[in-house]
Amino acid sequence: MSPPPATVSQRWRYLLLNVLVFGLCYPSANLLAHKAGITRHAALPFETAIPFLPWMIIPYMSSGLFFCLVFLMAGSQNQLRILAQRMLLATVLASLVFIMYPLQYSWGRPVIAPGWLASLYASLDIMDKPYNQLPSLHVAYCLLFWQSLRLRIRPGPARILLATWLLLTAVSTVFTYQHHVLDVFGGIALALFCMWAVELRVSEAQVAFYYLMMAGIVLAVGVCGLHSWLAFYLACSLSLVALAYLRHDSHFLHKCKGRHPWWIWLLYAPYLSGYQLTWLAVAWRERRKPAIVRLTPQLWVGRRLSNTEALQLPPDCTIIDLANELSETPALRQHNSRHYRHFPLLDLRTPPADTIQAVLQCLNAEISAGKTVYLHCAMGYSRCILLAKLFMSQGNLSKQ
Repeated sequence: MSPPPATVSQRWRYLLLNVLVFGLCYPSANLLAHKAGITRHAALPFETAIPFLPWMIIPYMSSGLFFCLVFLMAGSQNQLRILAQRMLLATVLASLVFIMYPLQYSWGRPVIAPGWLASLYASLDIMDKPYNQLPSLHVAYCLLFWQSLRLRIRPGPARILLATWLLLTAVSTVFTYQHHVLDVFGGIALALFCMWAVELRVSEAQVAFYYLMMAGIVLAVGVCGLHSWLAFYLACSLSLVALAYLRHDSHFLHKCKGRHPWWIWLLYAPYLSGYQLTWLAVAWRERRKPAIVRLTPQLWVGRRLSNTEALQLPPDCTIIDLANELSETPALRQHNSRHYRHFPLLDLRTPPADTIQAVLQCLNAEISAGKTVYLHCAMGYSRCILLAKLFMSQGNLSKQ
């Protein structure tokens, strides 16, 4: 069975995400180095003999075209995800190095005769200052472009042409006096690390990766750049969430009797607040839709309810709460404590088999006892729907 192809919306979504992260991190690092008046460089003695080749600006500037093209040409959803994550990782890691150890290109370009080449260099000077040197993000991108595009082009002249042009794009960084030789090797090392870190065989959405990327962006811009203690707290909190997802730790929020302890709020306030705001937005957007879906007379599913919506449930209704990130509705927590069950599941992750089995057993026991069950997660989109479908597919409803 062939892997599902990437959709147009997925391509544009990943492209936009990478453009936004690049647009935030790269110029910020450049601006900070410029304000600091950085003069140190990584030039080697022999580099003074490297000629300046004005025409090399053409392959150099083509990198922007490849940046967009590569997302539009990725084949499967998994290939697109791998590409997007590798490029995000390269951007964030390079920006961290640029900010923590900024370098400047060590000498200026020769005067270029007026003409269209001079115009291209002038536009480059507007967009990019002579900082953000080691590692060369330009070179790293070229290797990541090749790793993705070669999968879409059969061996032959077209692939040779692609490899030649991308190689020319990479070496143009030296001959346009944008990077030194060590920057090029740094870019190669960065790309190889990103290829190793983001594995091709992993197909499930890597939530931990995106929390780490958010932590890295906050660390680069907020902590290293702006020296903000609030940003340091946010970066640490996001890193803790990423660690929990890496460890598949569904109990990391220590939710007990429908509530999170105070010390969890101290550690994870940005994460918990983000989910609370998302829940409010979802509730408002779907205010004209029923919050509760009755799959059968005894099995109801949906999102976390408000106090008003909770009044729609029968008085002796059993609550099965799959949401790890939101406290239970106060009305249900206070008046339905005897019939409250909590099975914490990580959002956007496939539930572990033992937890699935425990939820299904609980559903079967409660429904067999004649109880109505309200099975809910945070937003009512994935976890509760998945468990309800599994329960119904096993034929358990025939016992009602």
